[in-house]
Amino acid sequence: MAGAYDDRDGWIWVDGTMVPWRDAKVHVLTHAMHYASSVFEGERCYDGTIFKSRAHSQRLIASAAAIDIPLQYSVDQIEAAKTATLEKNGLTDAYVRPVVWRGSGPDMGVASARNPVHMAIAVWEWGAYYGDAKFKGAKLDISAWKRPSPETIPCHAKASGLYMICTMSKHAAEAKGCSDALMFDYRGYVAEATGANVFFVKDGKVHTPTPDCFLNGLTRQTVIGMLKDRGVEVIERHIMPDEMESFEQCWLTGTAAEVTPVGQIGDYNFEVGALTRTIAEDYEKLVRGKL
Repeated sequence: MAGAYDDRDGWIWVDGTMVPWRDAKVHVLTHAMHYASSVFEGERCYDGTIFKSRAHSQRLIASAAAIDIPLQYSVDQIEAAKTATLEKNGLTDAYVRPVVWRGSGPDMGVASARNPVHMAIAVWEWGAYYGDAKFKGAKLDISAWKRPSPETIPCHAKASGLYMICTMSKHAAEAKGCSDALMFDYRGYVAEATGANVFFVKDGKVHTPTPDCFLNGLTRQTVIGMLKDRGVEVIERHIMPDEMESFEQCWLTGTAAEVTPVGQIGDYNFEVGALTRTIAEDYEKLVRGKL
């Protein structure tokens, strides 16, 4: 599938109805467009099965509740809608994007309790998020923006407003020829990339930041389980930026990123080593039901 995302063939599920792709539109005074009253999920379907599908649906509902959006769909209803959308579009390998938002209504200020809540699901074919970096190692910039304190945002919700500084950081990184940017948190610890969690390897042990002010990704949780099953020690802790100099390997995890090796972050370099490649290969087998 190619072309602008608003000009494609296909169908999008909107509030229980299959709508032709080009007709799936909202009004310019939609509340979410002005105040970011929106949550979403990013999922991948492999060979007809969405990996961790129910966990994604559960997180969508939890994210909506976290930003005070009453979602009227159950996990089972969301699951059925995702399946129907894939079938309607004839896709078995696809990216799946459910999104929930407050629409236009009688409220057009910060408060929007009287405005209707909508949900849509779109699916499309999507390859490697970082292109060939998945094989040779991504190059990351270091963002000027930091993940904020959990006292200032609902940091464990997958809410659209939380991605504004991620977009800015990724734009700045791409302008420097990088694939993405690593973000620190409000305390100065290593946090995550703009849309993926980060792992490091040193002396056979894996170190990853504690997700106490950013999303604890489902792929992150999956990879930690895979490592432990292999007998690899995983240490979740606060990591200072200068520690990156001593780390040997690095990779990113996320539904879009899957498991992507990292070759460079700022001035720090990493090898695309055996453990990184093994986990990437095992993850590919797992999501396709071959592990």
